[in-house]
Amino acid sequence: MRMHFGTAAAAFLLIAGIGAAAAEDVVIQPEQDTVIREYVKKQPLASVKLPGVELNVGTALPDTVELHEVPNVKYRYVVIDNRTVLVDPGTRKIVKVYD
Repeated sequence: MRMHFGTAAAAFLLIAGIGAAAAEDVVIQPEQDTVIREYVKKQPLASVKLPGVELNVGTALPDTVELHEVPNVKYRYVVIDNRTVLVDPGTRKIVKVYD
């Protein structure tokens, strides 16, 4: 009986961990995405270079990178290597890369 309980507990923790990882995925609603795209287009920024930093979702940006506000949106943006990057200001992690 003890073996079954341990296996069940391990399976639960594995599934809970997968759920927590999935919860970190950011879903930007189409309406919000449109607002972000339009704002960024009207407020162009100079592109900055960040050698050695890959522009992937989940990559944290250094504190030296200035993030810019998008009104009424919780995320911030910056242009890196001529690509607009949407960033969670709390974690400084990239949530979306626009081409």
